Amino acid sequence: MKAPLAASVIFTTYNQPAWLEKVLLGFAAQNRRDFEILVADDGSAEATRDTIERLRPSVPMPLRHLWQPDQGFRKCEALNMAIRASYGDYLIFTDGDCIPRADFVDTHLRLREPGRFLSGGYHKLPMRTSLSIGAEEIADGRCFDVQWLRRHGMQASRRDLKLSAGPRLGWWLDLLSPARASWNGHGASGWKRDILAVNGFDERMRYGGQDREFGERLENAGVRGKRIRHRASVVHLDHPRGYATAESIAFNRRLRAQTRIERRTWTEFGIDQQPAAAMPPLVLAASPMPVG
Repeated sequence: MKAPLAASVIFTTYNQPAWLEKVLLGFAAQNRRDFEILVADDGSAEATRDTIERLRPSVPMPLRHLWQPDQGFRKCEALNMAIRASYGDYLIFTDGDCIPRADFVDTHLRLREPGRFLSGGYHKLPMRTSLSIGAEEIADGRCFDVQWLRRHGMQASRRDLKLSAGPRLGWWLDLLSPARASWNGHGASGWKRDILAVNGFDERMRYGGQDREFGERLENAGVRGKRIRHRASVVHLDHPRGYATAESIAFNRRLRAQTRIERRTWTEFGIDQQPAAAMPPLVLAASPMPVG
């Protein structure tokens, strides 16, 4: 009899097979294996499927590829698809361009609490450094070593502490950090029951703040964020963002403002779809919330 899954790891991808390979190798190198991986594919071409199938024998935990047709930026739909399909009662979210450190899953599971969601951190890399990372650097953890990263094009920054702090200093830094414990798409986690209670991600949202709006509904429902930015970090690979538009960001700001003003906990445009007529009209806040 197989042991039950401790968690489901969910992340989206779209036509970035080279970056996806690095991410999957990062999960293959985790220090525990009692979780499943769900790749929520927002309409990628065959190269993505080929990459997953080629790597499948090297990934020692259940790996599922969930695909939806390419109809523009539909990250929220892809995430909801994966939430519905997940088997774990605890869900860990990251992105298809973020390589997890070997203790990433273990840290999220050790620090989880009832009535809380966890807010992790990331270290953004320049393109030169992103391209320098290969399978060996992921397997032996060199791609999380600050000195190695600097030798391969990364500029020194105080943010390096997210990779070098260690558990004890990381705890202090997270305790003292003024940064809000928001839901971050690159590394956040929560109980599936809480995620279903707010109906998942709002599928009207496009690029720009969709993760934060989801977290704000969790907070409105009484599920508070907990900072683990310096204890559960990923390295974020560089890439262009051609899907970001002023229109999508402005719309998302208005929707986030409505969530905040009305203290909304539920979206009728989430996992459990209700008739569109049930949704009150979107209002423009007097002072739009910033995205990010």
